[in-house]
Amino acid sequence: MHTDGEFGAAPFLIENIGLLPKGRALDIAMGSGRNTIYLAKMGFDAEGVDISEEAVKTALERAEASGVKIDARVADIETEDYLIDKDAYDVIICFNYLHRPLVRQIRDGLKKGGVVVYQTYTVDQLQFGKPCNTDFLLGYNELLEMFRSFRCLRYHEEIMDHRKAVAGIIARKV
Repeated sequence: MHTDGEFGAAPFLIENIGLLPKGRALDIAMGSGRNTIYLAKMGFDAEGVDISEEAVKTALERAEASGVKIDARVADIETEDYLIDKDAYDVIICFNYLHRPLVRQIRDGLKKGGVVVYQTYTVDQLQFGKPCNTDFLLGYNELLEMFRSFRCLRYHEEIMDHRKAVAGIIARKV
């Protein structure tokens, strides 16, 4: 059994959970489901999607072991076959993943009043190592621009623990 410290939810999500409207939540590129499971524990109808069959299986096992139910599916979210339903979610989260063409779907997938929580690496990460492909790194203020039409509730760009350069936003669809 893994400790919360090892597989706990992202601090940015935990610290701002009170800003999120209860309801249907989608975790994009969920990995092994740490944030999806946290949302389920907090009373959300939590769904997750990831390309890795093994990660989704792990997420479902961890959710069951945690006593919560999540809906998790395997999908390649970088293809035209993957679509986020319009106006379907109260919350959409994404951590440590960037596929710019998906941002429009995230914006459209949120209901009016819905909230996005997005945190991933910036170009400053190049000084620390992976990821080092600039296709997967945000430029300065890029995340703010992506959600410019939303009301920004929280935003940060920082270097964390002298090893991780990230930007994060929490914004409400108006």
